[in-house]
Amino acid sequence: MNLINLPDERERRLKARQEALDALEADIQKKEKLLKEKEKAKKQVLLRLAPGLWEDIAAWAEEDFRSVNGQIEYLLSESVKKHKRK
Repeated sequence: MNLINLPDERERRLKARQEALDALEADIQKKEKLLKEKEKAKKQVLLRLAPGLWEDIAAWAEEDFRSVNGQIEYLLSESVKKHKRK
């Protein structure tokens, strides 16, 4: 390769890298969209709680700036994570 073709070769390689990065970014965005859609499709569960337990969870949720539903979901997800680590 002579010196005259060097800038053209460098530009071609840069374009190839940019195309690869664009493809990766598009793939990541597609996966993020799928994850968000999956997260939105939450299951509904009827849950009966003793009044005292509900009050304790409500107070805890308020401390953590969450809704009661959000607090229960948080507690369940943390419990499942802990269980999976065993």
